[in-house]
Amino acid sequence: MTRQRFWLGVRYVVLVILALLFMLPFWVIVRNAFSTNKNITSATWNWLPDQLNLTNLTTLLANDSIGILRALLNSAIMAVLQTGGTVFVSLLAGYALARFTHRASRFMLGVTLFTLMVPVATIFVPMFIITAQLGWVDTFRGLVIPGLFSAFATYLFRQYFLDFPVELEDASLVDGCNPWSAFWRVVFPNSKGIVAAVGTIILIGSWNAFLWPSLIGRDATRTVQVALSQFMTSQGVRYPELFMGSLIVVAPMLVVFLFLQRYLVQGLTTSGLR
Repeated sequence: MTRQRFWLGVRYVVLVILALLFMLPFWVIVRNAFSTNKNITSATWNWLPDQLNLTNLTTLLANDSIGILRALLNSAIMAVLQTGGTVFVSLLAGYALARFTHRASRFMLGVTLFTLMVPVATIFVPMFIITAQLGWVDTFRGLVIPGLFSAFATYLFRQYFLDFPVELEDASLVDGCNPWSAFWRVVFPNSKGIVAAVGTIILIGSWNAFLWPSLIGRDATRTVQVALSQFMTSQGVRYPELFMGSLIVVAPMLVVFLFLQRYLVQGLTTSGLR
């Protein structure tokens, strides 16, 4: 019994150390967000700011050239639209790949998995050309629509629906439902865990997206990640505003993760990725 308690204590110590290492970057963001530029760039490290500098927030909000509040709104709009659209498209695609097992569906599954092996950056040039020809530059359509398909989300939904009991769907068909109504009345209500999990992953990815919004977004649709990059120029880096902006950007996703982490773990464990 004593030996078991010893190893249990060792596990807790290791977990605490790993948790502290994981939280260290977040503490650096918080510490630098309320520090002066002299304190941030000092050769000596202090765990606490030399003084609680609240002017970083007012300076950040007062900077009209950056427009951090407008950028936050743009990121929220893009993230919500892309999350809803991607979940809808991937949900139907994953269900179709799981239920229709003929040769064409297996081919489509192979194509879907193949897209996971292609680096995303390699398709940005043709995507930008098509988006520009459609006149979607500096619009939310250009930010959202090209990223609505997610092979990763489609595969997760397919793995989940492979284990979903077909008998429930057959029973609804016997009761008079057609396949479309059976999906929305029976399958979808029993798939909220995986939907929440995939939605959380897509939401965080959309909120943190930088490369595509930097190509498509301009003044009207500049996202917060692109806005933060304006603090890093060839003349130098404005560290206080940059870290304060990073703190503001991290906070919403941290709240989302804390509220939805249970669904995230549940969805991943029920999707075949154990």
